[in-house]
Amino acid sequence: MFENLISKIQFIDDSNGIAEVPGFSVAGTACDIRNKQDAKRLDLALIYSKSPCTAAGTFTTNDVKAAPVYVSQDHLKKHASGKIAMHGIIANSGNANACTGERGMKDAHRMCEFVSEMLACKTEQFFVCSTGRIGVNLPMEKIENGMREAIRRLKPDLGESQRAADAILTSDTRRKTCTAKFNVGGALGVVGGKTVTISGMAKGAGMIEPNMATMFGLLVTDAKISQELLQKCLWHAVGQSFNCVSVDGDMSTNDTVLILANGESGAEITENDPESLSLFREALEKVCFSLAKKIVGDGEKISRVVTLHVNGARTDADANKIARSIGNSLLVKASWCGGDPNWGRILCSAGYAKCGIDQSKIDLYYNDVPVFLKGELQAQNEARWREVVAKKEFEIRLFLNIGTHNYRLISTDLTEAYVDFNKGE
Repeated sequence: MFENLISKIQFIDDSNGIAEVPGFSVAGTACDIRNKQDAKRLDLALIYSKSPCTAAGTFTTNDVKAAPVYVSQDHLKKHASGKIAMHGIIANSGNANACTGERGMKDAHRMCEFVSEMLACKTEQFFVCSTGRIGVNLPMEKIENGMREAIRRLKPDLGESQRAADAILTSDTRRKTCTAKFNVGGALGVVGGKTVTISGMAKGAGMIEPNMATMFGLLVTDAKISQELLQKCLWHAVGQSFNCVSVDGDMSTNDTVLILANGESGAEITENDPESLSLFREALEKVCFSLAKKIVGDGEKISRVVTLHVNGARTDADANKIARSIGNSLLVKASWCGGDPNWGRILCSAGYAKCGIDQSKIDLYYNDVPVFLKGELQAQNEARWREVVAKKEFEIRLFLNIGTHNYRLISTDLTEAYVDFNKGE
């Protein structure tokens, strides 16, 4: 069934982004939030649907949360209670509006209020996201000017959609977008079928560690779906994507994933239609995983992306803990940077997760090349290990063979350039 689902989904990597979805208008503007006298760097994005939307969201679990996270959580709570529909998202880069006290809360609220008034909505019908430097107040006069310009530019335009995807970037080196489509009532293009589109844009490069990362995942769809079911689908997708990444082990104050569903396709996703629901879940997970992998691949000054599979653990929690013990080990990450197949560091870090593994039962592979089988080193394969770890992307598969629970983590190496980039002025 899994393969059949995949074949029914059209996936467009590096798409134009949000404007791929009917009914959504978007804009990206520059208002010099960083105070660099740079009138060209885009730093404010606006997403809007005239049609009322169902929405879902997940946010950082850090005890220290930014003002926009609190505001968006409050608006989502009101929406989930059935009091309001949602209409859009306003997001800025260059300033996190985190640890900014009462003024920060007022500024985050004002961003929602400003765009909602100009678009004849209620303040609570918009989400707000901010990313950038912590502890600095937002330059609200500049931001209000930027929001005016964003509303003037607002349209369902693919070029504007790309501008919006660029506007949320901080230390990122490239925009991150993708789109998935499937049909309810037949294959894509079948007469009488209804095409559902899910598209998203993301930002993130540093401070990457769930739950989630210093990142946004801003998603939209034209599916018709209840808030409760959309929230369940998003939680599942985030659990398989944004919450399975690690660059440097730091959890941010601003992590946010949001999805808006405006129902424009007329295709209703319900639990009474298992095939359509499965297609929606699979398409949403595919979009989220692609965006998450783009974030890891754009990690600050990284040189390798490593997908780590921990299989056969006693519990989900054990599989997760072991994967993070390996993926966040500085010794392991340093060996990846050097292209060194140091399997001993991998087994060592798996062991100090203290989940009761038995080394005599362990199987370890670099891609499909055996390294360690049932406690015995496969030294004859060393040349092949080195070929694998010299690549920019590779996989490590660790089979514990003591249970049935698995976990996948996307991680990176640790480079000298990362340290130089983050050591401050």
